[in-house]
Amino acid sequence: MVSDQASVAAAVDISRLSFDEALVELQRTVAELEEGGLPLERSIALYERGVGLHERCAALLSQAELRVQKLLERSTGALEAAEIRATEASDQE
Repeated sequence: MVSDQASVAAAVDISRLSFDEALVELQRTVAELEEGGLPLERSIALYERGVGLHERCAALLSQAELRVQKLLERSTGALEAAEIRATEASDQE
């Protein structure tokens, strides 16, 4: 049986979610699918929502990457490539 929380989450427009919200919902969606035992239609609906959430996360990551590149742009217009590893990013927070 679908919980009220899951029904409310499904009603939320993906395009309005922040990266963190979309990622959390994607993780919940994957976990529900992995549990199994769902009716076919529910599984398909969850899968479709998961694809949408993945696309939202990918788009927001691309936007963030472009913003970082702009920040690193030198006055000459050349980009300075900077590799930021996950451990470095979490150390800076």
